[in-house]
Amino acid sequence: MTDDLPDLPAAADLRASDADLRASDADRERVAEQLRDALAEGRLDMEEFGERLDATYRARTYGELAPITRDLPGAAAVAPPSVSLVKGTAESGSWAVRIVGGQGSSTWGVAVMSGFERKGSWTVPERFDCFAFWGGGELDLRDAYFAEREVTINCVAVMGGINVIVPPGVEVVVRGIGVMGGFDHREEGEPGEPGAPRVVITGFAFWGGVGVERKLPKAERQRLKEARRQERLERRRARRELGKGH
Repeated sequence: MTDDLPDLPAAADLRASDADLRASDADRERVAEQLRDALAEGRLDMEEFGERLDATYRARTYGELAPITRDLPGAAAVAPPSVSLVKGTAESGSWAVRIVGGQGSSTWGVAVMSGFERKGSWTVPERFDCFAFWGGGELDLRDAYFAEREVTINCVAVMGGINVIVPPGVEVVVRGIGVMGGFDHREEGEPGEPGAPRVVITGFAFWGGVGVERKLPKAERQRLKEARRQERLERRRARRELGKGH
């Protein structure tokens, strides 16, 4: 897994102050994704995978989370390197800091009579392949980092569905083919912001569909909601002051 933040090679390398910091849902999801990749590569058996996954979702601090992947390949290995657990200070709203180079934190997703999702601050690889059969998947890019300026998401949906959520400012190009199914083209044609990534959606849908939505990040939605709430409070205060003057 590649990130724009320094990697944390092992629990022993954690400073005491870092080990006690609370881990986020995104931190736990990045570790879980690394475990899934290790399972697919045969580095973990199902019993080990289950034990470590359970420990991942029970972890509350970086100190509890870091040991779970300490014996998995690091940055120099072919497999995704260790998860970065230390928060950076770069401005999250800048596109420049969100195009980080290297590999993605996850390169595929599969849903066979089930579901998958990628969300939070994960790293989108240059090419992400996903497959849904009688199931569904969701790729949320609103808070994601990008390995390259242009990334390709290849979707195959057979009697299933895949939904891609992009933030405002990202250019979207849809090149998928639908047979008794379809690809959503509504978000095409909107120019990207300077420096923003370009997301190309390809693939095949048979009795299934691939949707594309453009939504504000949750933090921005919350900020706008709070701004509207403050505006309503100001109007009420102004009306009360006006009433007192009469």
